[in-house]
Amino acid sequence: MQNSDGPISFDELLDSARESAFHLEMRDSYGVTDEAGDFARWQRTGERDNDPASAYWSPWVALIRRTVARGVLVRRARIVSEPVSTYIRYEHGGTSVNLKAGEDVRWLPRRRASGITLSGNDFWLFDERVVRFNHFTGEGGWASREDTDDPAVAELCTAAFATVWERGIPHSRYTV
Repeated sequence: MQNSDGPISFDELLDSARESAFHLEMRDSYGVTDEAGDFARWQRTGERDNDPASAYWSPWVALIRRTVARGVLVRRARIVSEPVSTYIRYEHGGTSVNLKAGEDVRWLPRRRASGITLSGNDFWLFDERVVRFNHFTGEGGWASREDTDDPAVAELCTAAFATVWERGIPHSRYTV
């Protein structure tokens, strides 16, 4: 999937959503470079940047707020092993900003995910018809992305997300 300028950016995909944007995360650790500094600081000090206006968060918060303001439902679900990894504790500690931006977030312990047909990769699902798969290395670093509007793939991801969401625990009730 491309526009006239090449591959569609994430912002363009989110801006094109009319009803929903759902994100499913299934890894216990990520090693993406744009959060490496904040993660290292949290590991040293236990302090997490939770300021929606900070340089770290403000681009994301602005993007989600403008999306939600158009009436788009933005949900994030995370399947996690328990006890949770150090990275998941870090991620949990920053989720308050996702909520302030307008996302709804749920957590599903991996033991409760048995029996759910899942895609092999994390994904964003836009309006239950366009899927962006995010591919990561074994160490959790960014590898690539893949977009599809294949109806069968969108249907699989829609069903998977719906089941994870139904079984998931709202962020306000999930402790790490």
